[in-house]
Amino acid sequence: MGQIRRRQFLIATGALLAAPRASSAQLATKPYRVAMVFTTSRLSEMVGPEPQHPGARAFLETLRASGYVETRNLIYEPRSAEGKYDRYPDIFTELTNLKVGVIVTIGEDMTRKAREATSTIPIVMAYSNYPVEAGVVQSLARPGGNVTGLTVNPTPELEAKRLQLLKEALPNISRVAFLGLRSEWEDPIGQSVRAAARKLGVTLYLAENSPNEYAPAFAAMSRDRPDAVFVANSPVNFGHRNTIVELATRARLPGTYQAQEFVLAGGLMSYGVNVPDLFRRAAIIVVKLLKGAKPADLPVEQPTRFDMVVNMKTAKSLGLTIPQSVLLRADRVIE
Repeated sequence: MGQIRRRQFLIATGALLAAPRASSAQLATKPYRVAMVFTTSRLSEMVGPEPQHPGARAFLETLRASGYVETRNLIYEPRSAEGKYDRYPDIFTELTNLKVGVIVTIGEDMTRKAREATSTIPIVMAYSNYPVEAGVVQSLARPGGNVTGLTVNPTPELEAKRLQLLKEALPNISRVAFLGLRSEWEDPIGQSVRAAARKLGVTLYLAENSPNEYAPAFAAMSRDRPDAVFVANSPVNFGHRNTIVELATRARLPGTYQAQEFVLAGGLMSYGVNVPDLFRRAAIIVVKLLKGAKPADLPVEQPTRFDMVVNMKTAKSLGLTIPQSVLLRADRVIE
């Protein structure tokens, strides 16, 4: 009888000792849930193993390279407001209730809404202009709180350089339409572009568009007959890049854009940050957070890669000759 009781005791003790190990193993294999929210891009562009959206595709590729793979240890939660910005609160409430591990946002307005929904879930800005001025982080070096990520404009002069490159490519232009919101026209970036226009002897005027609506602005441009269009740098415009380029093509307006994806869609030229690179770097920040880093301790990073792309097919269709000096400086020329 004593031997039986001793055997039962050993079995029970072994079960107790094994229980924590089993629990730890379950925790170790629990998938990480990562959410990404876009402003205007269609949700259909964000899903699948190879999403159509270049940023989402680069993001998932980088996570896979770091060992975070869907169907194995990663649950990817893509969301998009699809241009309906009043949906932000519902989106972030849903993601908070899902207890996602990290939320990736685009732009300061969206990031503010995400922070209103949660002060504990880490938030990574894949794209921002003025996160300090917008109040979403305390400083670039020490963000504080639960937000970190990347900026796209190290200085307002970056966009001024884009206008300068347009003038070098098209020396005869004298009147350029600034396609954007009034807030973009008046913010530090818009002011920098306007100052550059004065130095270049270019008349720059606001062709104001409404959020997600561009046709009226291009109709006005058809009447005003500018020599070219300068499209403001914003995630909303990026999301509507195909529409903007199509309208510019119809109006036979050469344009300068924030990213090469506009040029791949048929725009004339672009100069700015490399969008896939931004999302790759956002994924690297996400990996650090999943491994235990705190967003308050991760500095907001500035862009390091800028691309200039020229579409010669578009130039030829518009009857334009781009100087060789400009083409030699381009990172990519589309023939």
